[in-house]
Amino acid sequence: MESEQLLTGSINYGSHPDNNDHLEKGFPTTRRLSSSVAAEYCCVEGGDEDLYLQQAAVFIEDAIQYRSINHRVDANSLRLYRWYYSRIWQWGLGLTIAVVLTLAFIERPSSFSYTSDPRFRPPPWEPPCGLTEGIEIFCLVIFAIDLATKSYLIGWEEFRQCKWLIVYILAVSASVIDWALTLSMYCDQNLRVRRLIRPFFLLQNSSLMKKTLKCIKRTLPEIASVILLLALHLCLFTMIGMLLFAKGENPKQNGEWEAYFRDLPTSLSSLLVLLTTANNPDVMIPAYSLNRGYSIFFILFSGFGTYFLMNLLTAIVYNQFRGYLLMSVQASILRRRLGVRAAFEVMSCQGRGQDATHSEEHVERVRVDASLQVMARVQMKSYYRQAIIKRVQQLSDGFIQWEAFRRLFDELDKDRIKEHPPKPEYNSSLLQRLQLISSHYYVTVVGNAVALTNVMCICTILVLDSEKSIAERDDYYMEVINCFFILYYLMEMSLKILAFGWRGYLSYRNNIFDGLLTVCLLVLQITIFATYRLPFPKWNPASRGLMSLWEMVRLVNMLIVVRFLRIIPDIKLMALIASTLVDLVKNLRAFAGILVVVFYVFAVLGIWLFQGAITAPRQMSVMSNSSMENITVECGSYEQLGYWPNNFDDFASSLVLLYNVMVVNNWQVFMDAYTRYTTEWSKVYFVSWWLTSSVMWVNLFVALILENFIYKWDRSVMCSVADVERTGYETTVQLMFREQIQEPTEEELVTQLHQHPHLHLS
Repeated sequence: MESEQLLTGSINYGSHPDNNDHLEKGFPTTRRLSSSVAAEYCCVEGGDEDLYLQQAAVFIEDAIQYRSINHRVDANSLRLYRWYYSRIWQWGLGLTIAVVLTLAFIERPSSFSYTSDPRFRPPPWEPPCGLTEGIEIFCLVIFAIDLATKSYLIGWEEFRQCKWLIVYILAVSASVIDWALTLSMYCDQNLRVRRLIRPFFLLQNSSLMKKTLKCIKRTLPEIASVILLLALHLCLFTMIGMLLFAKGENPKQNGEWEAYFRDLPTSLSSLLVLLTTANNPDVMIPAYSLNRGYSIFFILFSGFGTYFLMNLLTAIVYNQFRGYLLMSVQASILRRRLGVRAAFEVMSCQGRGQDATHSEEHVERVRVDASLQVMARVQMKSYYRQAIIKRVQQLSDGFIQWEAFRRLFDELDKDRIKEHPPKPEYNSSLLQRLQLISSHYYVTVVGNAVALTNVMCICTILVLDSEKSIAERDDYYMEVINCFFILYYLMEMSLKILAFGWRGYLSYRNNIFDGLLTVCLLVLQITIFATYRLPFPKWNPASRGLMSLWEMVRLVNMLIVVRFLRIIPDIKLMALIASTLVDLVKNLRAFAGILVVVFYVFAVLGIWLFQGAITAPRQMSVMSNSSMENITVECGSYEQLGYWPNNFDDFASSLVLLYNVMVVNNWQVFMDAYTRYTTEWSKVYFVSWWLTSSVMWVNLFVALILENFIYKWDRSVMCSVADVERTGYETTVQLMFREQIQEPTEEELVTQLHQHPHLHLS
């Protein structure tokens, strides 16, 4: 789970009147505190040594996770605070959010049917009244506990300034009221407002999602200017098109008017769809067949609109969003520096409490043994802890100055270099020779070539047998080939284990992937032999057990094809692309989370607006597929294309329909169908979804993928393939923009520490 700060927006970073002046006038990034300021930092309430160490440990944890330090710092509150951010509670809270979002699949209208096609869909399973409501009230109780804990830890003054927590109270309260109404109506409530509120619980649990949402809100004015220009372009060409393709006296020459320019709404929607190229060249064919000159109109419209304005919109969205995101990341870096500075100050107070003979000198330094005690308490990744402790132990004078203390935590921004265990040592000369050969790079190259050969053999047999039925296939040759290759894979795995040892073999991620698939292939092959005996020509025994011979052979072939992905770590560019995708899943999930929220909200709105709007004709429900061809429908329409499973009759089918519209291929078919079955105003819903998902968010997500890849490529351009495999790049949004971020000044840190509501520094 992503660590979430208790307080979002309440710390006005950079808002101090003098902050910008410090940046502009070029103040140094480090500066010693004056004696008057330093003396105030030793008046921390409850100053026993254990409390100092506990406070310092929590402040460092806040710095690691980019959390706000504006929370209670007494002993009991710190224990509650660490419990709140423990892995158990955070994972439990994340699971609760996932459960409450998943309820939409079970509630009425239920998605529990094998198909969403209204022609063949059986009555779905409906949960009994009280089942989903019982699960939901349990989740709401968890949210209430989460809200109460947050409110207590930050205090009343900070709570009043936090808009997210105030909205959190309103969301929980509205959900409980709507839940009570559902029970009072015996679960026969069609409009459940709380379904629209549920995505908020996902948003408020992620600080990065909050930042992303805030950045999007600030970017909207810049987006609106380009959308206005796009709307002007659309309206201008719509009026020109209506004049150009007006209804004439000859009915044979009115094809363009009748299909695309009959009235203003039809003309607007036709050209809007042309912006996405979904109806190109269909929209121009009736006019183009009459006169080739008409193509100039459509080329000018799509050329300027699609290839200039739409790409300009994408560039503006990315540029403006990146700027605001950079400001947000700047605030996150300030939180990290502030947490480290707060830990230093409370530790220096603890040091001066033991030796009152030194006044200012002890304020600017902390004891090494106290730092080691604090680091032992901090919950962090073990390799970062070991790196920091190693640097602390290298200090010989027994004290750490502020600058040295701050630089200790630069280790958090460094890449983790994965050290593989040493190779085993053998006394036998034969084993030593085998170890030398098996650990050579060319063994991996030969293994990749063999894997490629195996895939090519499978591909050749599939091409030769593509027209044959299962009964006509002869699995003998494929099974013999697979046996040979599986034996080679087993031998290769055994030699690598011999060369590197078990621990060394498992320290490589590609070896784990390769070895796991090899073991699965071996087990499947032994199962085939045990069930169907050894292969022989015309070998096609009767089916036995749970799977037929062909199904087992097909499963073996699929595993062999998947195993071919082992070549990815051995090709530098492919390894970087794969690691970029993994990092996107791990570290950029907040951006995908916003997309999930938008999907969820639009799916709920779609069910409210269009549930049951499209119903298949009764005769279609009883006809076979062959007899359906005799029904006359318009070519290219929703009915003719058989798009019946795409509807808003339940939550799952709504998500699929929204995804199909986001892809924009044939999205005009859905818009036209719901316009015919409901009203012209339904176009507003589909156009809004297209603008939100396809124009803004998907393009932004693609731009961030590029940012992530460029960041990793720049850092690994001088590395070899082996170095890329050994280096665990910790790609976060903060690190992606690290080079553009300016370090906060000493005055900014001091100002923020003075404003701490619970530390009582004066």
